[in-house]
Amino acid sequence: MKKLEKQKLYDSFVQLEADAKRMLARIDEMQTDLMQVLERDAELEIENQHLRERLQEIQAAADKKSERPKTAAAPRLSKSRANLKKLYKAGFHVCNQMYGSRLDDDEPCAFCLDVIYGERR
Repeated sequence: MKKLEKQKLYDSFVQLEADAKRMLARIDEMQTDLMQVLERDAELEIENQHLRERLQEIQAAADKKSERPKTAAAPRLSKSRANLKKLYKAGFHVCNQMYGSRLDDDEPCAFCLDVIYGERR
């Protein structure tokens, strides 16, 4: 191999090494950015959950103040079942079979109703 070819090969290798180092630095930057975004997302999820719970407390207090006589004693739903009921009333399935998909023409789903109001042991 001639000296010129060896020099070209060496220069190419040095350039490749420099490119790889720049790529690793960029990957590090992106990883740091991604971690910050994920942390912020988790914080916002927690904050949203606390705000939802606080809103439910405020609504429950307001409902208690303006409590009307009930025609029948309806069983109280747990917080999780109340959330499922809200999703169902918004037009989404909450049953295991079709969870998250839209209700067809707002037709009732026996499986969803069982999840919300059914007895659990």
